[in-house]
Amino acid sequence: MEIAQQINLTLEHASGGILAAIVVAKNHRHRVRQTGDGFGEAEIAITEITHKQHRIGSEAFQQGRIGITPVTVQIPCNGKPKPGARGCQRVMPRLWPILPQMVQMTVDSTPSTASTVSPTPVDLPAAIDALRREKNAVILAHYYQEPEVQDIADFIGDSLELSRKAADTDADVIVFCGVHFMAETAKILSPQKTVLLPDLEAGCSLADDCPADAFAAFRAEHPDHIVVSYINCSAAVKAQSDLICTSSNAVDMVRQLPAERPILFAPDRNLGRWVQDQSGRELTLWPGRCIVHENFSEEALLKLQLQHPDAEVIAHPECIQPLLDLADFIGSTSKLLNYAETSSSNTFIVLTEPGILHQMQRRLPHKQFLDVPGTDGCSCNACPYMRLNTLEKLWSCLVSGEPAIKMDENIRQKALKPITAMLEMSL
Repeated sequence: MEIAQQINLTLEHASGGILAAIVVAKNHRHRVRQTGDGFGEAEIAITEITHKQHRIGSEAFQQGRIGITPVTVQIPCNGKPKPGARGCQRVMPRLWPILPQMVQMTVDSTPSTASTVSPTPVDLPAAIDALRREKNAVILAHYYQEPEVQDIADFIGDSLELSRKAADTDADVIVFCGVHFMAETAKILSPQKTVLLPDLEAGCSLADDCPADAFAAFRAEHPDHIVVSYINCSAAVKAQSDLICTSSNAVDMVRQLPAERPILFAPDRNLGRWVQDQSGRELTLWPGRCIVHENFSEEALLKLQLQHPDAEVIAHPECIQPLLDLADFIGSTSKLLNYAETSSSNTFIVLTEPGILHQMQRRLPHKQFLDVPGTDGCSCNACPYMRLNTLEKLWSCLVSGEPAIKMDENIRQKALKPITAMLEMSL
């Protein structure tokens, strides 16, 4: 444990467990305040620090980094930690990977039961499977998830495929291992179901690049335009749209629109340019971009082509134009996978998030798949948002039923119309 300030905590090594939490008590004599003076009376614990090297910014810690150490926390049953005290073990609700401020919490004085103690990494898949059956839950995972998350999912796919699964499932609970807009889409399609996202911080740079109020102002400048929004946007933006599309069907969606009507396309400008080129329709583009697909290095791609002259370059249309110009095939994540299956080539240079390589290698173990380094030379094109979901968080959300997606019903109904139109037009 590496902590900038001296803070005394009562810890006990768990037998083969993983870090549950570290609990910080407000105004407690065990910690030294940042000012270095004054001690208060013991109070109920108010927050926790989870594992995974999370950085915490709060009054209690200036810089606290907690490694993956097998420990549990001991808190006396009255909720007042004391030096050397050995009380009841507590497992507090997990917070998020980054805590901007202390969060008011209470500590349950009832000892933990086996059902709320996190399994060991080896036991997590079996524990998740048992909970899935108990809760009548379906686990949906995007191709960009970590391999172990993909392996435990009921369905793996791109945004279009997973939207269809979310609409058709008879499960009571949908666990969406993807990012926030995907889980929102599932909730829009299945409002009666509980939709869980293992980590609510799993957002999307494209959705963040297109805030609803700014988009409303942009639409007001083009009142006669049909609004086509890429599914990678918030529910509030979907609610302002006439039609939703995915990278799988965007070209076909645009081609079906009336030729006499101008089209506004949001939020991805790179996908929009490619759709414009493929459809022959002029589009007014919102200037959003994906931080993953804009980070590939053209220089690194050219070097790989020199090293592997027989390799085919396959690219996602969210990539910038100079990279698309070098591609042998351009398509959505699922179309890249299907192309690799049918192509006679044995080597592929893949220009999309490297999570897809897991499925490519599973389906085609006799073929070689190469990812492309980023503009700074590192292999850092894994989506930081997608990778926030882990098996432990998946297990935790099935146990607690949180975090669950909540949505204003008026927004949901408005957002449902363009999604339904997409699904009907994609038949």
